[in-house]
Amino acid sequence: MSNSSKPLSILLADDHLIVRRGLVSLIDDEPDLKVVAEAANGEEAINLTGKYKPDVLVLDLRLGDISGIEVASALKGHKILMLSSYMKEEDVRRAFEAGVLGYLSKDKNSDELLKAIREVAAGNDYLPPEISLLLAKSEWSAHLTPRELEILQKIAEGRANKEIGELLELSENTVKNHVKSILSKLNAKDRTHAVTEALKRGLFQLGHS
Repeated sequence: MSNSSKPLSILLADDHLIVRRGLVSLIDDEPDLKVVAEAANGEEAINLTGKYKPDVLVLDLRLGDISGIEVASALKGHKILMLSSYMKEEDVRRAFEAGVLGYLSKDKNSDELLKAIREVAAGNDYLPPEISLLLAKSEWSAHLTPRELEILQKIAEGRANKEIGELLELSENTVKNHVKSILSKLNAKDRTHAVTEALKRGLFQLGHS
């Protein structure tokens, strides 16, 4: 950053004063970053954002009154980094659906936090590798069971339910139930669509049993 550039303005929202104080100290030590406002809860974060119009909001996931996700939803369009002690896939997914650009565990070191703030300020997504992996596993596995994958492979070979049942020693009705489950999990409208989706997601390859 050149000396003439204005520091990036940061709003911090965390319901723990000690945590906020530590973050302020860390961020204000950087010449290109400046904490302009602190919020102790979600409503305060929303109000202060309107007043200060910060470049980046650093929100705790749990804010006491309303969640960081609810704050993010109310402030869509702002650049938001979510900090959390919780690394649950559902929390991460909901946060990104609410419009956050970055998600970081509170146990990360200070260098990674500062890097995340700068990335989000630039309008970039920021996800540590372990969170990317968490989302990728959830998104692409589709949670198909080994038996469902086996049946899908047979569908890809052009086999009908009755034939699949004979090959796998299952009743035709059982195969039908598995096919229904496969279509639902892959959000597919028919058998061909299910095969196409599975191939796209790398769940199996044609010609490989």
